[in-house]
Amino acid sequence: MLADSRAAFRAAELAARESYGRLVSYLAWQWRDIAAAQDALNDALLKALEVWPVSGVPASPDAWILTVAKRKLLQVARHDQVRFDPAVTVLLEQEAIQEERPVVPDARLKLMFVCAHPAIDEKVRIPLMLQVVLGLQVADMAPALMVSPTTLAQRLVRAKQKIRDTAIRFEEPELAELPERLGYVLESIYGAFGLALDAVDGAETRITDLREEALYMGSIVCALLPEEPEARGLHALMMFCDARRDARTGPSGEFIPLAEQDVQRWNRDVILRADQMLWIAAQQRRPGPFQLEAAVQSAHCQRLFTGETPWRGIDSLYRQINAHFPTQGALVAGAVAMGESGNVNEGLAQLDAMDRSLTQSFQPWWVAKAHLLRLQSDGSKADVEAALQIAIGLTTQQSVRTYLEAIRSSLG
Repeated sequence: MLADSRAAFRAAELAARESYGRLVSYLAWQWRDIAAAQDALNDALLKALEVWPVSGVPASPDAWILTVAKRKLLQVARHDQVRFDPAVTVLLEQEAIQEERPVVPDARLKLMFVCAHPAIDEKVRIPLMLQVVLGLQVADMAPALMVSPTTLAQRLVRAKQKIRDTAIRFEEPELAELPERLGYVLESIYGAFGLALDAVDGAETRITDLREEALYMGSIVCALLPEEPEARGLHALMMFCDARRDARTGPSGEFIPLAEQDVQRWNRDVILRADQMLWIAAQQRRPGPFQLEAAVQSAHCQRLFTGETPWRGIDSLYRQINAHFPTQGALVAGAVAMGESGNVNEGLAQLDAMDRSLTQSFQPWWVAKAHLLRLQSDGSKADVEAALQIAIGLTTQQSVRTYLEAIRSSLG
């Protein structure tokens, strides 16, 4: 019985990890209620943990879970005496659990565009996609979005209520509507990729698996919207970063920053494919933030071929990014590029000009501050140590904390 329970738990965990986003997207798309779809799917997963240890894991776990979730939605709706759209009723009328594998279309991209609807507060569009479609939790997203978990949770609840109460259309936007929504979809995909890429300290599998999921979603967007250069820019950006993934850690799991990585551990073929994709995007002569960010990563990857990092070119790219598409991360990275190009004081000035209410808890800002102070010829050792101390305190990854502590110790 214990073995059966463990097998059932593993099967349910696998279904939750690999299929949650796809199944909740399908249910939400058919039911027009994101919160109800999530609740029903969660109930189905709990039901699986009760039933599977006794009756065995079904041949098609996804089909079993989806059918139970549909039945739960129908029971709730009947209880509330809700009148359905006939098309939805047909989908839910079979209440018995069936073993046949249903045809589950990949509705995730459609649902992401729904989450980017202009009627939804733009502050919540990206986290809504990350939670509903890609399965991230509030605690996962809040630090990256520089907002408190409580505030983010409240925003998400209000957004789901608005989608349900105002009957926002669950359909792909018209062609003319794509430009205003596509950016949010791309941002959410990149956000998931970034969280997965930074999860180097034994993070939960549901987080680390997002790397491949984001790359896959990026490829779907490119296939569906081949005339959108920013879609290709995002895909190229993720490919450049992914090509260097193995070089981010040493033999003992120690953190290795980009400038110190062994280029022989980079994936040359992936870098060349990413460069080709970026070149194709650039031919449309419609530059955007993802293309420019991809160009920065392409420049970093040139060290594989030339042995040097073209910091002046990277500095120039970040100046373009921050002139037109500024973000906290880009401003910090741009300041570092200024310093590496010989303009240390300008880089420090850019850091100091940023919103203090945001930067005081932004770990990359303090790391950059310490780095630029070290580059400054007349920099104060005490100031470097102070910045490093705060950066270490804000660092959640043990390998990165160890690296920063080693730098602090080397100051003497």
